[in-house]
Amino acid sequence: MTATSLTDRKNAAISRGVGMTTQIYADRAENAEIWDKEGRRYIDFAAGIAVLNTGHRHPKVIAAVKDQLDRFTHTCHQVVPYESYVHLAERLNALVPGAFEKKTIFVTTGAEAVENAVKIARAATGRSAVIAFGGGFHGRTFMGMALTGKVVPYKVGFGAMPGDVFHVPFPVELHGVTADQSLAALKKLFAADVDPQRVAAIVIEPVQGEGGFYSAPAAFMKALRELCDQHGMLLIADEVQTGFARTGRMFAMDHHEVAPDLTTMAKSLAGGFPLAAVTGRAEIMDAPGPGGLGGTYGGNPLGIAAAHAVLDVIAEEDLCDRANLLGGRLKQRLEALRDSVPEIADIRGPGFMNAVEFNDRTTGLPSAEFANRVRLIALDKGLILLTCGVHGNVIRFLAPITIQDEVLGEALDILEASMLEASAAK
Repeated sequence: MTATSLTDRKNAAISRGVGMTTQIYADRAENAEIWDKEGRRYIDFAAGIAVLNTGHRHPKVIAAVKDQLDRFTHTCHQVVPYESYVHLAERLNALVPGAFEKKTIFVTTGAEAVENAVKIARAATGRSAVIAFGGGFHGRTFMGMALTGKVVPYKVGFGAMPGDVFHVPFPVELHGVTADQSLAALKKLFAADVDPQRVAAIVIEPVQGEGGFYSAPAAFMKALRELCDQHGMLLIADEVQTGFARTGRMFAMDHHEVAPDLTTMAKSLAGGFPLAAVTGRAEIMDAPGPGGLGGTYGGNPLGIAAAHAVLDVIAEEDLCDRANLLGGRLKQRLEALRDSVPEIADIRGPGFMNAVEFNDRTTGLPSAEFANRVRLIALDKGLILLTCGVHGNVIRFLAPITIQDEVLGEALDILEASMLEASAAK
């Protein structure tokens, strides 16, 4: 069966709204490698969009899920609870940043985690307004879309967004926005559009994901914390993409001196199984009444079992340290290409959450065309890459942190060759 025939079937059977980055139809996968239905091997630098920090089918994760399969697969924790759910909540309460008592809930997706964090914040504060940032991505549900700071493709054609959501620029000095300017925009927002006493929370990705892998400066995060404390607002850290060793720490907020009130997480929490969570200050998490939170599949036993194994693997294999090591290798290789690839505008990212941004060599403007050319050349050579950014001119690197050294070396060779080829074709 060819990819072309499968694509024809896909086009006939599946909504075009489900976009596809590649025409690769997976047949099997192991750690950082995927084999398609035609038997071709690819190195996976997408990892299901940051879902596989521990790689495809990590043996410990698979063993934990198989063991759970032999016990039970679903009861709905709200009907018949189970100890593994409780234990995982205890583990996250201990791991999530913040030197205070915490509680946790489990849901299914990152968007659902963000939705619930907003619900919890509104219940705890008695306020309704929420502030988010340009370039941020928080999901495809309606509240997720409202919070997301990018119109195309996420908001196009879906009508009015939920109200009481406001945006300010995210500090990206590369694009002319300093931390001071972002803070000034917040203060202007409070003067012109919304009383801070009506704001329930500020939602921020410590490192923007879809937005382009821009890190929030430490001083900016500290200022947000002070602003929230001053006005009685909550600080929500969206760690859906940044969590679980990706940035070289268990959570990206571990890089900062301040802690959020609520943390949302998903993606690599369960190593490829659907699971998401919200962890936060105990008194805030207890604000909604019984039945106000939850979901039929929230905290599914298979996802819970996988997550326990993921946390074990991160600790046992020192994946935080390994993320820093791998990210260093990747960025060093990219830096060595600056003279040969003048389209490189920036190389960045903590740990193994790295990105390279491209501008047109003539105009100096963001070049989505060049980024996509590199992606397609690399794909043809057997390396799966993802683009991102408000301008679509960023390639982000999300390979499993468990990737073997020799596979990483092979991938870096392909990446270098692809960038050089793309630049030479200009």
